[in-house]
Amino acid sequence: MGKIRHIAYRCTDIAAYEEFFVNGLGLEVVMRRGNGAVDLSDGSINITLLPPNLTPADGEAQIGIAHLGFTVEDDDAVGRQLEAHGAKQLNQVRMDEAHYEVKYQGPDGIVVDLGHWAGTAPIDASSQAAHVAS
Repeated sequence: MGKIRHIAYRCTDIAAYEEFFVNGLGLEVVMRRGNGAVDLSDGSINITLLPPNLTPADGEAQIGIAHLGFTVEDDDAVGRQLEAHGAKQLNQVRMDEAHYEVKYQGPDGIVVDLGHWAGTAPIDASSQAAHVAS
């Protein structure tokens, strides 16, 4: 089972959103990118605030949720599974070993990533196996 670990949100005012999430909800800034994006985390899930001037990928919103990211045990196997169910691989983004994603476009143009992001929790294989067994 994949775990949601990343939500990319394209917004008009990065500073206002950062202030809202950091001071209002206690998230931490884990990375500021050269392109203006800011990565925030609650220790489990990463929210990336995307500036509106970054070109959206196919299917991504101009403002609002751009895409959702999932961490899975086997990126390649789940990627093949997504493609077998009609998804199209779009591109791969690799900043370093702690931050990468492969984008897939699914029904109605929804964009989902398989990857790993700064400030996110790993999948616990033992708890996942227990969940499947129950």
